[in-house]
Order: sequence, then C-alpha cells, then structure tokens
Amino acid sequence: MAGVGDAAAPGEGGGGGVDGPQRDGRGEAEQPGGSGGQGPPPAPQLTETLGFYESDRRRERRRGRTELSLLRFLSAELTRGYFLEHNEAKYTERRERVYTCLRIPRELEKLMVFGIFLCLDAFLYVFTLLPLRVFLALFRLLTLPCYGLRRLLQPAQVCDILKGVILVICYFMMHYVDYSMMYHLIRGQSVIKLYIIYNMLEVADRLFSSFGQDILDALYWTATEPKERKRAHIGVIPHFFMAVLYVFLHAILIMVQATTLNVAFNSHNKSLLTIMMSNNFVEIKGSVFKKFEKNNLFQMSNSDIKERFTNYVLLLIVCLRNMEQFSWNPDHLWVLFPDVCMVIASEIAVDIVKHAFITKFNDITADVYSEYRASLAFDLVSSRQKNAYTDYSDSVARRMGFIPLPLAVLLIRVVTSSIKVQGILSYACVILFYFGLISLKVLNSIVLLGKSCQYVKEAKMEEKLSNPPATCTPGKPSSKSQNKCKPSQGLSTEENLSASITKQPIHQKENIIPLLVTSNSDQFLTTPDGDEKDITQDNSELKHRSSKKDLLEIDRFTICGNRID
Repeated sequence: MAGVGDAAAPGEGGGGGVDGPQRDGRGEAEQPGGSGGQGPPPAPQLTETLGFYESDRRRERRRGRTELSLLRFLSAELTRGYFLEHNEAKYTERRERVYTCLRIPRELEKLMVFGIFLCLDAFLYVFTLLPLRVFLALFRLLTLPCYGLRRLLQPAQVCDILKGVILVICYFMMHYVDYSMMYHLIRGQSVIKLYIIYNMLEVADRLFSSFGQDILDALYWTATEPKERKRAHIGVIPHFFMAVLYVFLHAILIMVQATTLNVAFNSHNKSLLTIMMSNNFVEIKGSVFKKFEKNNLFQMSNSDIKERFTNYVLLLIVCLRNMEQFSWNPDHLWVLFPDVCMVIASEIAVDIVKHAFITKFNDITADVYSEYRASLAFDLVSSRQKNAYTDYSDSVARRMGFIPLPLAVLLIRVVTSSIKVQGILSYACVILFYFGLISLKVLNSIVLLGKSCQYVKEAKMEEKLSNPPATCTPGKPSSKSQNKCKPSQGLSTEENLSASITKQPIHQKENIIPLLVTSNSDQFLTTPDGDEKDITQDNSELKHRSSKKDLLEIDRFTICGNRID
C-alpha cells in the first residue's frame, strides 16, 4: 500500500517523477484554451487528474459488465411486459379473420347444397318434364291443321324437340361403345398412366363444358331465329350435327372418367384411389396462393358445385356397375360404402380448406356466399318470368358449366345395360319409378322456388324481377325504357313477384331488338338503380366493356370450366 501511495504522490505534486513534466506540459497546453473564454468549456475539475478519470471510466465499464449477467437477463425476460391494446386495430382484424375462417364451412356448404339441388333440378328435368314437353310439342305439330294456327311451334317447343332428338340419337350411338372392353383396357394400364389419364380427362371435361353450351345455344338460336331478319349462319342441319357430335363425345369422355374411377375402386391396394384423392389437395396449391376477386371466387364456387354434383353421378354409375357384376348382392354395397364416403369427405375437406384460405388471403368476408346464393336464386326466379329469355336448365349450364345432356345420355346407357326389364311387373315398377321421379322433380322445384324467392327478397332484388330485359330500338337510347316497363299499378311488389312466376312467357314485338343478351339481373350488386344510369350503351361501348363484371354476368363464358387460376 505504501508503494502505491509513493507512486501516486509525485503525480499529485506535479513536479516529481518521470511523467511529471509531461503531465505539466499537457496541463499548460490545455490551460490557455480553458482560460481564454473562447471555444469549448474544459472538463469539469479533472484536467490535471486525467489519469484518475480514465481509471474511473475503467471501473464503470467493469461494473456495467458485472451487471449484464445471465441472471439479470433471465430476470428481465421473465418480467418483461407489453400491452396488446397499443395496437388494437391489428389484433381485432386478426380475430375477425379467425371468425371468418370458422364461418366459411357453414356458409360454403349452404351455397353448395343450394347449388347441388339446382343441378339436380336441371338434371331431373331431362328425365321427367322434357319427354312430356316433347310429346306435347309433337302433338301440337301433328294436330296443327285442325286448328289452323299460323305459327307452327313456339321457340321453346322447338328447343325441346331438338333436345329430345339429340338425346335419343346419342343414346343409340352409345350402344356401339363397349363398356367392358373399355374397363379392361384401362385396368391393364399402370397406376402412373391412369393418374395422368384422369388429369387429362378433367381438363378435357372443362374444355368440353365451355364450348358445348355455345354449340347448343347456337343451334337453338339458329332454329328459332325470326325469318324476317337477315340470316348469317350455316344452317340448322350443320348446327344439329355439331350438337349431336358434341354430346356423343362428351358422353364418351364422362364414361372414361367413370371407368377410371371404377378401376380405382376395384384395385387391390387402393393406390390409384389414393393418388386420385391426393389430386384434390394439389388443387389447393394451384388456387390458394393467388389473388382472387369476388367475381373470380364466384366462378370457382360455381365450378366446385358442378364438380361435386358430377362426382356424385359418377359414384352412382360406379356403384351400379359394381352391383351388376356381383348380381345385386347387398353385401357388396357395404364394401363400396367406405370408399364412397372417403371420396366425398376428401372433396368436401378440400373445398373448405381452399375457400377458407382464399377468403383469408384476399380479405373477403363470409357474407359474400349469401350474395352468390342470391344470384343463383335470381336465375331460377327470372326463368319463371313472363319475359324469360332462356330455359332454367340452360341458365344453369351457362352459370356453372353443368350441361345435363351428356351426363343424362351416359346414365340412361348404364341403367338400361345394368337393369333388365322383363315381364309386366317389371314394366309396372318402371312406370312407378318414373312417376316417383316426376314427384321428386316437382317437389324439388317447389322448394327451390320458395327458397329462391326468399333469397331474392333478402337481397332486395324484387324490382329487377318486375322489369323486363333492357331492350331498345336501333338508334334510340334505352334510358327511358324503364318507364315503359313498370309493374302493374294495382299490385304490390310481392304480389307482382308471385303473379309473374306463374304467367306464361309472352312473345315480344319483332321491331324490338335486344342489344344485350342479358336481363336486368346483370346489373345486380354493382350497377346503380338510378334512372339517370343507362343500362345499355352505344355499340362502340358494348365492344369495349370494362373487365370488371357483375356477379350475375359471371358464367362459364368467361373462362373454360369456370376456373381462374
């Protein structure tokens, strides 16, 4: 301790030791700068004892290092606090996203169930009411000279006869396609080949569905176009042959799909069925991480409805073929039941996950599915109006891409080949079954019509149902056409709605040329209801319409298969 004091003493005196003169020199050099009153102020009372100041800084550094110990770090981490309310808006938005994802399954399945019953209604129409309408049209055609009517058939009756003739011709053409040979040909392929074939068939089905309704609509319009107008087409016969060829090829394609699914069901290790089910989950990758608008999501929802209903019909065909091979043994049905449930469950799970994440990533609320349901209901109600411009089955085909004719041809072919009708009792059972189908069709139509009217009222679209399609004469604007198309004065909106559903369509005058092929339903959700807003524009504006479409304009014309990826 004495040595330390002796070494420090000369430093304090400022005159002794080796370092004394140097320190005094530094002190003298710094002193004029501090005494002049100009420049920065000197260090507070530590100019001559700079050595002791530097030693104090070293001590503070050592003390700070000892304070940054592991225990202090753990204590700080364990006692550190924060307040979520400082960013309340962010966490509220996250909570709403979770609630939206939880609501998606319920809202999506409500839309799916409603859409599936719409497809069922259009599908049952081919088997039940279409034959009766064709019979009435032929009866009118045969008894026409007795009544002396000027017009041979109504446009709707012409379309019904064309549908019936196409159905019968394609049914007899399907007899030349051997289902058993196709089954064994597909079964002899490897699993990878069958997986590739099934994917190619799905793409081809979307392409056929996209172009098929165009062919049918072209045939219907060519056959019913007024004779007074200038005709710019190739004729009814070429359009008819194109329609027959399309329905036949599409029916064969669906048959190959059903056969591939049947091979997957009957394989021993179920590897093909697993691969085909995993293909549904690949669909999530192709759609979830892409930007979707409301209209794009509406297209995808319609496509999912059509795809699910088609899969149900394919499963029915597979079950019929398997039950026929096992002599209609009920025990084999329970063997197929787990696989059928697995396919249906995977389809539902994929749709729920896909729609939940699409709505999450694109900030779309779950209430949008009620708007989609209202737009589908509007199609059903508007097809019953007196100013209807299309049949409801065709409207479903345009909206969802579901064309019932090829699927109906295939189902009739499978049922007639699987079930043998012999004897009077068998024919009586067939007649009773047909009346049962008619009862189911009528009951389904009544329930759907009631629900559709309810959805339309909830969406406040009754006024659009009361007005006819937007039409105008050439060269005149149609902004004032709404005044000519008001509902009857003595009826309220609900009475007008219920009354117009039961009325028959009326034929419009020939000098009224519609500029648009869509009704007032196309203005739903984005078009203002004001009288100043023109529904139809000039011809130049019609050619350059905006790409943003209303929900009721979204149909399978937009893209093949109603799919935007």
